[in-house]
Amino acid sequence: MGAGAAGMMAAMEAGKRGRRVLVLDHSPRIGRKILISGGGRCNFTNVGARAENYLSANPHFAKSALARYTPKDFIALVEKHGIAYHEKTLGQLFCDGSAQQIVTMLEREAAEANVTVQANTGVHEIVHSDGFTVRTTRGDFRAPALVIACGGLSIPKIGATGFGYDVARQFGLRVRDLRPALVPLVFNPENTKQWCDLSGLSTEVIAYAGKRSFREKLLITHRGISGPAVLQISSYWQPGTALRFDLSPGAKVLDALLASPYDRDSTALRQMMYAALPQRFADRWMRLFPQTKWTNAALEASENALHQWGITPAGTEGYEKAEVTAGGVDTDDLDAKTLQARNVPGLFFIGEVVDVTGWLGGYNFQWAWASGAAAGRAL
Repeated sequence: MGAGAAGMMAAMEAGKRGRRVLVLDHSPRIGRKILISGGGRCNFTNVGARAENYLSANPHFAKSALARYTPKDFIALVEKHGIAYHEKTLGQLFCDGSAQQIVTMLEREAAEANVTVQANTGVHEIVHSDGFTVRTTRGDFRAPALVIACGGLSIPKIGATGFGYDVARQFGLRVRDLRPALVPLVFNPENTKQWCDLSGLSTEVIAYAGKRSFREKLLITHRGISGPAVLQISSYWQPGTALRFDLSPGAKVLDALLASPYDRDSTALRQMMYAALPQRFADRWMRLFPQTKWTNAALEASENALHQWGITPAGTEGYEKAEVTAGGVDTDDLDAKTLQARNVPGLFFIGEVVDVTGWLGGYNFQWAWASGAAAGRAL
């Protein structure tokens, strides 16, 4: 159930092993999240994907599946189909052309494995008795095994629902608290007044939430902050807590002023700030935090402030703008090797519906491929 990345991978792998496989999806077309990912070019994996790049109540759970279906395995599949791709920053792989190429590849692999894919099929009920009966808008289907690959709550406009979590609860599996992840953050009213007229401005930062940090770009939006650094750190942010941003990673902004006791004035300060930050941001910073004293102690305090910008977001942009859903089916209730429910033989949960959430940059697709392959091989 679910014709996305994880569901199609599970179906392909099972079909290759001679299993009779039916894939059901309520959407009119398959792979809708694949099609919009990576700006339409699908960031289909990350060459460095490993368990440390994922959030889960059990940080070790993803290791087995990730080890048995690696980025190299998926890259080999992409190359088999002649899909040109390129690497962007930090190991992220994208199609040179369109994300449609990945969907077409999955469709072809499924067809070659004699998998039947049926879209536009709504599900009314699942009954478990000597196998599974799925009652749908197109009749009832029976099978000894059922794989739930329905995704999370993120991006409801393309059909995301909580159906997978409902199935888990129906069969007695626990669901860890759900929340939007890889999501833009919203400023409180004071910060909105201070910064949001600079919407569209971007600068490199190190974003911190507790001990976790990411060095990437921050983007100011008309409601708050986004950009890769913010999306990454949002998965670790707890409501009501402050985030910290280093606005000049690895560089001292005011060193020249500190080195010279003479040329200390607003003109010299502005030159230093313009060299380190986008001009509009620097002007706003100097207006909000004016330099009133020019002693070494005062300049050092100003330097520290540039590396310790504290923001307490009012919230997130929600599931509408979240790339993934954090939390999900409790990994304690699943077998790490097969993704089968421990207490319900024949029932599997894979992909985003599981409490395994990757970083930005192809990691969530790699989890989809790996967890799908694990289940598909176990059916």
